[in-house]
Amino acid sequence: MKVVSDPRMKALPFDLKDVEITDGPFRLALELDHKYLLELDCNRLLARFREYAGLKPKAPHYDGWEASTLSGHSLGHYLSACCMMYDATGDEALKHRIEYIFDELEACQSAHGDGYVSAIPRGRELFAEVASGNIRSKGFDLNDGWAPLYTLHKLMAGLRDAYRTIGSNKALAIETGLADWLKQVFINLSDEQMQDIMRCEFGGMNEVLADIYLDTSDEDALALAARFYHHDVLDPLAESKDCLKGKHANTQIPKLIGLLKQYQCTGDESLLKTAKFFWDRVVNHHSYVTGGNSNGEYFGSPDSLNDRLSLSTTETCNTYNMLKLSALLFQWDTSAEIADYCERALYNHILASIDPETGGVCYFLSLAMGGYKNFQDKFNHFTCCVGTGMENHASYGGQIYFHSADTLYINQFIPSRLNWREKGILLLQETSYPNDHKINFHILGDLSASFTFCIRYPNWAQRGIDVKINGVNQSIEVGPGHFVQFDRVWNPGDLIELSIPMSLRIETMPDNPSRVAVMHGPLVLAGDLGPVNDPAASHPLYVPVLISPSLQIDSWVEPVSGAPNNFRTVIGHPRNVTLVPLYQMVGGRYSVYWDVFSLSEWAMREPEYTSAIEQVRGLEQCTVDYVQLGEMQPERDHQFDGDMIYLASLNIRGCRYAVNGGWFSVVLKGDPEKPMFLVATYLAEPEPDCDFSVFINGMEAEFVATEPAESPSLRNVSYLVPEDTMKSDVMTVKFQAAAGKRTPKVYGLRTVIRNLYETL
Repeated sequence: MKVVSDPRMKALPFDLKDVEITDGPFRLALELDHKYLLELDCNRLLARFREYAGLKPKAPHYDGWEASTLSGHSLGHYLSACCMMYDATGDEALKHRIEYIFDELEACQSAHGDGYVSAIPRGRELFAEVASGNIRSKGFDLNDGWAPLYTLHKLMAGLRDAYRTIGSNKALAIETGLADWLKQVFINLSDEQMQDIMRCEFGGMNEVLADIYLDTSDEDALALAARFYHHDVLDPLAESKDCLKGKHANTQIPKLIGLLKQYQCTGDESLLKTAKFFWDRVVNHHSYVTGGNSNGEYFGSPDSLNDRLSLSTTETCNTYNMLKLSALLFQWDTSAEIADYCERALYNHILASIDPETGGVCYFLSLAMGGYKNFQDKFNHFTCCVGTGMENHASYGGQIYFHSADTLYINQFIPSRLNWREKGILLLQETSYPNDHKINFHILGDLSASFTFCIRYPNWAQRGIDVKINGVNQSIEVGPGHFVQFDRVWNPGDLIELSIPMSLRIETMPDNPSRVAVMHGPLVLAGDLGPVNDPAASHPLYVPVLISPSLQIDSWVEPVSGAPNNFRTVIGHPRNVTLVPLYQMVGGRYSVYWDVFSLSEWAMREPEYTSAIEQVRGLEQCTVDYVQLGEMQPERDHQFDGDMIYLASLNIRGCRYAVNGGWFSVVLKGDPEKPMFLVATYLAEPEPDCDFSVFINGMEAEFVATEPAESPSLRNVSYLVPEDTMKSDVMTVKFQAAAGKRTPKVYGLRTVIRNLYETL
């Protein structure tokens, strides 16, 4: 897409139309995304836009989040993704879809008559309440609508991208018309009221409003962008204070993207400083080995990640936005550290988040020890990460090359062809990296040109790099984590040969040096543990421990012959596993992190593991039925139902809870011939604001006792199953929250034979 440049910038990305990805896993992901974009029905994405404009929908709307009060966000993502993919592929079918969408949006906006256009249920009424000063928010809602400004941001970003991609003045007119309408919503609100509004996620409203200024010189749009300055978050960051603990991660990142756009408009250095500080804190103090961040969508304490491993680590939207922030920062600070982070995040999160068979994408990329990838349904879910997923795999070309007037930066090693139009230079990057450590750059075209060729020297390349130009070895005067520069006149036929030997290394948890991840070159390696439904998955040593006298990785593994980047552990207990690149891990359970013990440490720890094994076996012998809450198939098998319910997790264990009078229920097997207990697994520490009842077949259950659970973080609470309710071999178990209160998080429910359970 067209890049809005600034002479103060140190480097710019190339338009996507000038970068063709030619081969490799990124090419496959792009092709899968391309196919998906053409499979989606524009009219279904537009249905609620037409409905709320008083026009007849041409097709029913999609389900999932598109059937909620967040409807319309997917169309914005889709429009942006189609623009990116059109630039990346030149497919005219995508251009036709882009034009059709803004033609339809123009009709909807005209029907409204005042610039407003959206698919938000009660959108006009909601914003009328806000404009009058009636502002209500509990965090993700604004006047009973789910993040309506977030939804408008996505729509405006899609329209901006349509304008910048195909030069559509119609798309720009729709975007600016909506912005003019928004100005009237906020014109009479005080700064305090604006801060109240920003308690609700508002996406990157400051970003798109600043972009309107860059595209039109509309100073009122820039002034409104400045009003979307969230003091609670941005003031501490501006003072170099990490205030991120307990904050919803993806809500914050777009605010900093917007600050960088505002910096481009105003030159206010404090905005750039704030964005740089935020980037450093997230990348170096809140991120996992994959480059992803957050657990259960939230930041924790800085450098405290050991106990924050779960099925809901690393929301993919977060890394999408961190890559956007990184690309913008690189334009102002051409740091190899930024490019190193982007490589880590691209290979180990974004590429790892797409199913290489179906093109489905992950909401969370699990880092639970024994977790698995849960790919979203492409036509029924339409979550935020399905939306950003549309964009992720169309936009790879924007991360590979950057340039100034006389410098070319090679940020990523991805097979591709670059057309540097200003220089008349064609560059072909040939490589099978990361399966091979060799990368060749061919200068093509008919012209010679003088410029500095800057090659990233990765920070992981501890064995050095080698560079040859036309067969001549070059002197390397910088170390890892920098750019190697070659300044000369480049001629057609010149060949730059780069070799980056890869090696194994470990990266430890910042708060636990004995919990490690294994990397090979740029790749995070995951241990293949077996199928998702492996019956052994509940075993305490399902994820092996590593027993080694040292942390020397070379003594832990051996390469797998004929399989690049594949290794086999040799010190695993009670079994060894094959390590494969995380991005290639599909369809099974895996672990990225491993606990390492010396022989003496294991001798001390082994008894507690053995005790845990015996306890689990005893529990299994007295169990009639068990449901693991928070996992799709077990819940379906047990007829899970409920209202006002939420999903959470602790490490590998999912859970459910209900709030404010909500409830959930399951159907469990029992034995009408034997006395029984219902055993519920809760967190070990009592949770606040809990007031609830447990019902079995409609009768309130009687509390019996609390015992330790199979994990130190959990406890088991047993309830008496009323014998006179057991008319058959099944029972309905219901958890009911009191009004204004909540149930505890329930990790599992099991029915057990009472006399056997009491002997444990």
